[in-house]
Amino acid sequence: MVNHRFLGRSGLKVSEIIYGNWLTHGSQVDADAATACVRAALDAGITTFDTADTYVNGKAEKVLGKALKGERREGLVLLTKVYWPTGEKGPNDSGLSRKHIMESIDGSLRRLRTDYVDVYQAHRYDVETPIEETMQAFADVVRQGKALYIGVSEWTAEQLRYAHDLSKELGFQVISSQPQYSMLWRVIEGEVVPTARELGMSQIVFSPVAQGVLTGKYLPGGTPPEGSRATDERGGARFIQRFLDDELLSRVQDLRPIAEDLGLTLAQLAVAWVLQNDNVAAAIIGASRPEQVAENVKASGVVIPPELMELVDDALGDKVVRDPALTWERAPHGRPS
Repeated sequence: MVNHRFLGRSGLKVSEIIYGNWLTHGSQVDADAATACVRAALDAGITTFDTADTYVNGKAEKVLGKALKGERREGLVLLTKVYWPTGEKGPNDSGLSRKHIMESIDGSLRRLRTDYVDVYQAHRYDVETPIEETMQAFADVVRQGKALYIGVSEWTAEQLRYAHDLSKELGFQVISSQPQYSMLWRVIEGEVVPTARELGMSQIVFSPVAQGVLTGKYLPGGTPPEGSRATDERGGARFIQRFLDDELLSRVQDLRPIAEDLGLTLAQLAVAWVLQNDNVAAAIIGASRPEQVAENVKASGVVIPPELMELVDDALGDKVVRDPALTWERAPHGRPS
C-alpha cells in the first residue's frame, strides 16, 4: 500500500503517490476508463487526487467528482487549481484576481461534488494582479471553509517567499509548491527546494516520468508507440517533444540495469527517484489504464542507495536540465487569455 507523508509544515498527510488527471480525464480516456483508474488508485491506497479547473475546461474535475462519488470525504485529500482561462474565457476568466478566485472556487466545488477542497493551488503566478489582492482572496476562501490550505504551482523562490510572508500576516498557510520535477528536469533543486524547505513548504511534483520518456518505451531512432503521448495531437505530443532526442533516449535506456538492481521497472525507478528528495512530499502520476496505476504505486516506500543515485547521474550526464532561471523564463509574463 502507498505510504503517506506530511505536506509542508502542516498536520495534513497526503499519499506519496497522488493520482492526477491532467491530459487524461475528459480528453484522452473516456469516463468509464477514468473511473476504473480512480478505483484502482483507491484500491492501491492512494488517498490524494489532483486536478485543475482548466483541464479540458472543467471536464476533468467533473469526471473526478463523479468517479469519487460515494467515497468517505474525510478519507480523501482533494487538490485543485486556479489561474488559467476557464469558462467563456472572457477578460476576467483567468489570472489570480479576487473576482476570478472567488468565482473559480465555487465552480470547482460544484464540479467536484464537494463542500471544500483540501488544498487550493495558484496554478501560476499572476504578474498583472497585486500579490496582496491574491493572497487576501485566498485567505477569505480558507476562512469560508472552501479550502483548508493553499498551495502554488511553478512559482519561483522569490514568489514563494512573497506567498509565505503574506499568508502568515493574513493567518493562513501556504504549504505546498507543485513544480515539474524528474531525473531529467531538475530546475527546482538550486533555488525553489532550499527556499521551500526554509519556509515550511513541500513539493508535490508533476511529470516524474518526464511525460513518459522515463518509462523507456521511446527508443532512439524508433517510431513512438501507437497510442502513446507522443502521438496524441490533442495536447500530449506538444509537451513531450523536448525529450524526444535520440541521445537522451539512449541515456534513458542506460538506466535499465539500475532499475533491475532494485527490482523495478524504469517507470517505478523514475517515481521512486523523485521521492528520495526530502522536500518532495508526493509525486503525481496519471494513467489511462488501471494497470498503470498498479505499476506506479510500487515506487512507494522504495529506498534508492546513494551509489545507485550516483549511477543515475552518471547515466544521464549533461542531458539533465538544471537551470533555476527556467522556472521564471517558462512562466507566463502576462495574464493568459
